[in-house]
Amino acid sequence: MALLTRRKAILGTVGVLGATAGGLTARRAWLDREPVPPPALDGSGRVLWTNWCGLEHAYPERRLAPASESELVQALPAAPAPIRPVGAGHSFTALVPTSGTMLSLDRMAGLAGHDAATHSARVLAGTRLAALGPALAAIGQEMPNLPDINKQSLAGALATGTHGTGKGLTAIHGGVTALRLVTPDGTVIEAAPDHEPEVFHAARVGLGAFGVLTEVTLRNQPLTRVRKEVRIVDTEELLGQWPALAAHHRNAEFLILPFTGKAALITHDVSTEPVRPRGPDRDTDVLMQLKLLRDVFEFTPGVRKRVAAHFLNDEPPEVAIDQGWKLLSNERPVRFKEMEYHVPIERQVEALREVVRRIESQAHDVFVPIEARIIAPDDAWLSPFYQRESGSIAVHAYYKDSHQFMFDLIEPVLREAGGRPHWGKLHSLSRKELQPLYPMFAQADAVRRRLDPQGRMLNPFLHRIFDAA
Repeated sequence: MALLTRRKAILGTVGVLGATAGGLTARRAWLDREPVPPPALDGSGRVLWTNWCGLEHAYPERRLAPASESELVQALPAAPAPIRPVGAGHSFTALVPTSGTMLSLDRMAGLAGHDAATHSARVLAGTRLAALGPALAAIGQEMPNLPDINKQSLAGALATGTHGTGKGLTAIHGGVTALRLVTPDGTVIEAAPDHEPEVFHAARVGLGAFGVLTEVTLRNQPLTRVRKEVRIVDTEELLGQWPALAAHHRNAEFLILPFTGKAALITHDVSTEPVRPRGPDRDTDVLMQLKLLRDVFEFTPGVRKRVAAHFLNDEPPEVAIDQGWKLLSNERPVRFKEMEYHVPIERQVEALREVVRRIESQAHDVFVPIEARIIAPDDAWLSPFYQRESGSIAVHAYYKDSHQFMFDLIEPVLREAGGRPHWGKLHSLSRKELQPLYPMFAQADAVRRRLDPQGRMLNPFLHRIFDAA
């Protein structure tokens, strides 16, 4: 999202119009109340846990935060089930909630070793992506790609198939060359393509259902300077050019700004230009302006689009030049809810057009942008990108707003396009619908059952994913 240099003008103009339409803005103000949080303690005195967006919560019987793999090995066999690892709580689905044991790896973080010759590093699984960037930079390495947000733990990002964007660039798990996993009975397994290969292929994207990751070996690259550019463009023109743009840039993605006819195109390309550090975060300002437009013009989408287009036209590009790990991820302080599916790359533009059409005709309260990225295929059995180049489509709702439109309007479009859901984002699918989408689903589940025969890692959400019933 680009900086709107005329922010005061748009705020002032819309503010005046909003005062004129007092009844409508009063209604929106009433709807814009803070959600009521669950009690801090349950009836047994157990402490509340909630995920980042506030959709999911739990009161676990026990919380564990081992400082080493040996402590974890000792603790797991006696831990009350379900045992659920928790990272940053950035998943929107109910992957983490448990009445049994909630397990944090925050004390198992940092680099465990590296190889300068191969640009690889052994990383403890609790390391947050935001901390991993500078840690790798200190040894002259960086990850080839990063997601839009870098607050997640490495283990959580791998478990859900978290990804960035770029032609020929895989999701984070595509750079994993080895891993260490502790099963619920305390057994430690080292897995790689040539050692315990079934565990390696099944558990790289494992939803935290195969055991607890403790260490991962990542194949990285030398530090690389890139030029990041953000431009406001016409949405329809962008969709027509998207395949060529995606092939031309090292990293390319875009954010469709609903009810504006505009989109923010974001590109990253290798550069030798002098460093031009990114400035302060402006995305939040833009998002709040889009919300203000929604609040005032929710029931007049034509006027909403004309006002937005007037202020978005002729916006100059934003440019930053720096090491890639400093530019690929962004701050997202405004909470939201998200659904994301990964469709075959050749279906992405067609599905996006229908998503935009449905939102702009039937979901007038939506204002958070629609995000589109591309991801290369890989060979992890439960990867949404298994043997398929994919185009991701992510729709969002402000955390105070209803997200039911995602299931009613958007999910049918993404499913019809052959999409596979992001494991950490909202979806309604169970094993019956998921297994046909993943050629190796049954083989992965067989490995899971071997490593956790009693199902001690499964909470109700994961029972829905893996149980045939």
